[in-house]
Amino acid sequence: MSKKVLYEKKGEVAYVTLNRPECKNAVDYETHLLLCDAWKDFRDDPKLRVAILTGAGDAFTAGADLKTHAPEWQKVGPMVGRERMEDGLSGITRGPLSRITKPIVAAINGWCLGHGIELSMACDIRVASEKAQFGTFEVRRGMHSADGGIVRMLNACGVGITMEMILTGEPFSAQRALMHNMVNKVVPHDDLMAATEDLVARILRCDRAATESAKETLLEVIGRPLHDQLRVEAMWGYALCGGNQTVMERSQQFFDKADKGRAGATASSL
Repeated sequence: MSKKVLYEKKGEVAYVTLNRPECKNAVDYETHLLLCDAWKDFRDDPKLRVAILTGAGDAFTAGADLKTHAPEWQKVGPMVGRERMEDGLSGITRGPLSRITKPIVAAINGWCLGHGIELSMACDIRVASEKAQFGTFEVRRGMHSADGGIVRMLNACGVGITMEMILTGEPFSAQRALMHNMVNKVVPHDDLMAATEDLVARILRCDRAATESAKETLLEVIGRPLHDQLRVEAMWGYALCGGNQTVMERSQQFFDKADKGRAGATASSL
């Protein structure tokens, strides 16, 4: 695989690293294709359960590489939106790969701009370095988000903060991103990967069928009326309880106080 995207498997975890530090990991078309290949392999490899996405150097990603994409968008014209409807940039922002049921965790190590917002928000959980900076600078270039940046920010952060970010083109610090639900936690820069791997370990201690069903349920209920959300949750949840053969085994571990990662008087390690 090209060095523009590093893809490594360690046990049940896939590590996907944007590796164009000379241009702040900007996503050109080749990088997009390589990311799509990595996500497909992650989706289809039965040994893999969780993916970690990060960037090389001092940036997560500065977004779409305008040197390659801007001329393409101008040349194709307004129909490019319709033609790209099922093919989001970087694979997981839109289309079939956005429905991968395995958890994806972003380790945001630095600048996260433009399409970087879209890519990080398409992940399920986001851990940020204290040095991370977030921004949607597209409005400065005559554009705005088109790959889920506005939609996912609106769902996670609300109207006011989304409006401020997309209309001003000004960056947010990691702490402000945390305040407005753009990230789940902020950690010291040197602890970023360790903190991310610790979070992943907590996912891996849980039942695989349960975590994947939970993610699929959550994706399915977004945007539905409350009545429909409750019906979908019940349908998926009770189907899992009735069909998952590990329920009794894991319940017995709980009764015996032997399950991993317990807290309190019967604490146990992961």
